[in-house]
Amino acid sequence: MTRSPKAGLAALALTASLLALPALAEGTYKVGLDGTFAPHAMPSMSGGVEGFNVDLANLIGERLGKTMEITATQFSGLIPALQAGTFDFIAAPTTVNAERAENLLFTEGFMDTNFRFVVPADAADFTSLEDFKGKTIAVNKGSAYDSFLRERAEEYGWTVESYGTNTDAVQAVMTGRADANLAGATVAAWAAKQNPRIKLSFEYETGLVWALPFRKDDTATRNLVDRAIECLKLDGSMAALSEKWFGVTPAEGTTIVTPTPGYGVPGFPGYEEDDHTPSCDDLS
Repeated sequence: MTRSPKAGLAALALTASLLALPALAEGTYKVGLDGTFAPHAMPSMSGGVEGFNVDLANLIGERLGKTMEITATQFSGLIPALQAGTFDFIAAPTTVNAERAENLLFTEGFMDTNFRFVVPADAADFTSLEDFKGKTIAVNKGSAYDSFLRERAEEYGWTVESYGTNTDAVQAVMTGRADANLAGATVAAWAAKQNPRIKLSFEYETGLVWALPFRKDDTATRNLVDRAIECLKLDGSMAALSEKWFGVTPAEGTTIVTPTPGYGVPGFPGYEEDDHTPSCDDLS
C-alpha cells in the first residue's frame, strides 16, 4: 500500500506532537526530593520516605490520575538531575528567588517560607523581634537563620549561639542554655509538636514562598501541577497536611490555603498571567 505525501506529512506531524507531550502523558511522574529534611521528607520506619512533601506529591498524582515515582537524594543534586531529565519535577521545598526563576519554572507557592522562634513552654509571649532584645538565641550554624540573627545582633542586642544541628539548638532551649531558637517555620512547628517543653513563638514573614520547580521547556506540565495544587488548597487537603505534619491550622489568606492567580509566582520570571478559575474539575 502506497502512502500519499499528505498522509506522510500528517503522520510526521502526529509523531512530533506526541513527542512534545509532557512526561505525565505516560502515566508516571519521576519526582525528586531531599529525604533528610524533616518534616517535609524523612526516612520512615517501614522503609522509604515520609513527610509533608511526600504526601503533597502523592496527592498531586491522585488529583491528576498519575503515579508518582519518588526518589530521595541530596538537595544539591536535585536541580542538576531535573535539568538532565532524570526527574520531571522536584517535590522538595524550594524557595523562589530571582536567580532560580531565571533558570527554572515554578508552580505557584504552596507555602510561605517564614522564620519562626521556639521558646520554653512557660515563657511569656513574644510578638515582635524587639521582644527578643537581650535574649540568647540558639541557631543551626551556617544556616540562613544564623546569618539573619548575626546581621541584626547589634540592632536588637541579642546574643547568638550557633550549634552543629538545629536539634542541638532546640535542646539548648529545653535545657535553659538559650532563651529561644530560630529556624524555618515548619521545622520549628515540627520541633514544638514533638516536644511539650517548648512552644511556637513569633513568626517573621520573609515575603518568599516555596514552590515546585520544573524545566524551562515544560510549561504544560508545570501548569497542570499548578492547577492540582490549587485544587488541594480549595478542597482542604493542604490545611489537613499542615495539621498532620506541623500541628498548625493555617490562617485564612496564607499561601498554603489560598490559590494564586495565573501560573507560577507573580513578580518572577516564568509567571504566566491567566484568568482560569481554580477548581478540582478536569484535572486528570
